[in-house]
Amino acid sequence: MDQHRWTVVAVPHGSGTSRQIQVTRRGLKIIVGAALALFATAVLLMLVSISKSVDLSRLERLERRYTELGTELTRMHGVVISLTRSVDGITTHDRQVRLLAGLPTRDPDVQQVGIGGPSGPMTEADILLSESAVGQQAIQTRETLRSLMRRAAFLAGSFDEAADSLAGRVDRLTRMPSIQPTTGYISSPFTSRRFHPIHREIRPHWGIDVAALRGTAIVAPAPGVVKEVKNHVGYGKVVTIDHGHGVVTRFAHCDEILVQRGQQVERNEEVARVGS
Repeated sequence: MDQHRWTVVAVPHGSGTSRQIQVTRRGLKIIVGAALALFATAVLLMLVSISKSVDLSRLERLERRYTELGTELTRMHGVVISLTRSVDGITTHDRQVRLLAGLPTRDPDVQQVGIGGPSGPMTEADILLSESAVGQQAIQTRETLRSLMRRAAFLAGSFDEAADSLAGRVDRLTRMPSIQPTTGYISSPFTSRRFHPIHREIRPHWGIDVAALRGTAIVAPAPGVVKEVKNHVGYGKVVTIDHGHGVVTRFAHCDEILVQRGQQVERNEEVARVGS
């Protein structure tokens, strides 16, 4: 039998009777154990309460983020629709520019650059996203943006091709003779049938005769390089200008030639003077 005992004396503040309580070692262990159990339970309940509070706060934040994400996706979807319309408009301009550049127009199916084809197997993340409406909208927006990027790259290449072609056409137009080389009037046009003034018979006339006073300035009708300066039997003093792109002008019966072979000349620059 356990002989160890403790006596607890309860003394009131007033005039009441004091009380004595005897506690054995076993009882003390039970009391301490119960106190510790109550304390542990209280701590556990407090931790559970704090954890629930944190979880609820985190859940509320997640819900707010989810709502904000949905709002942002809706806004982005509107931007994507606007971009799609812009790309459609650029595609129309691309057809017009290619027409001006003398290039064949692109097939409408080719211009879509694979839009509408299989997008490949869904990833694990895509499967998770597809379980909600917001996730499905995110996937759709992503795929639309990818298609717009492909179309934009395709249009950029098409515009580069058109720009190169237009640059060549502009250069060719710039070098086309566009002004009359001297002051006078056309006395004999270019024709396959002309009555020759010397041989007195019908012959082709592979040139244009301009009647002007002797010494009148002859100017280059377009930019070019002087290709030839010489005396030619039947044509007298002749100057030939190469304008590029297969365009060449030749001026005969000159009284005086003012340029040299290999010289660069500009439109309306004086190259010779009218002779006989």
